[in-house]
Amino acid sequence: MTDYPVTLAVEDFVPVVLTTTGVVLLVPYVGARFGPRAARIALLAGACAGAGGFAKASWKLVVALDGPDLAWLEGALFPLLLVGFALLARALYPEPAERTHRALAYALAAFPVLGPAASAALRDTWPAMVLAIAAVSVAAVRLALLGRAEGDPAASALFGLWLTGQYVLGPLAARPDQTVALQWVEQGCNTLTQAAFAYAAWRLSQTVRVKEPVTP
Repeated sequence: MTDYPVTLAVEDFVPVVLTTTGVVLLVPYVGARFGPRAARIALLAGACAGAGGFAKASWKLVVALDGPDLAWLEGALFPLLLVGFALLARALYPEPAERTHRALAYALAAFPVLGPAASAALRDTWPAMVLAIAAVSVAAVRLALLGRAEGDPAASALFGLWLTGQYVLGPLAARPDQTVALQWVEQGCNTLTQAAFAYAAWRLSQTVRVKEPVTP
């Protein structure tokens, strides 16, 4: 078990707050574009994603304070992130008309069941991690397309940056034995990446004043 400095553990809450804030900022936009049901799904997505990050950060803080190794808190990260971002992606495809979009919606509905079940069967986090990254990919691409359709290329690019960060940070976070130096690099990159997501979400939320629907 790694001996985490308290400062490192406390900083781990910063990207959690940024991610949760970003999803919550998207709720009015999702409601305006896709209806109140989609907005409720997006709000639930923020709660689940935030809970996953908070669980992992809390585990790290307990360890840093010489408390017990609460492995269930650490293990909650990817299953809850998977549920959260699968819900967010689903909220962005509320009524899929195209056949490919319908298939994607069904797949997203299955992700929160398949990921934890596979992780439990294999006794490893990688199935939930892989499906969580897949759900993030769907959400990020959709958000980038919406940003472009709203005439905000900066928001679109920031969502792309956020997605790139998830591809890099997911495997790093899944490594069982990490040095403190690697943890600082990981958390610094994660904080910047989630800040980009939160800012992009805020920019997209400002477009709700334009009432006409967009079709990216």
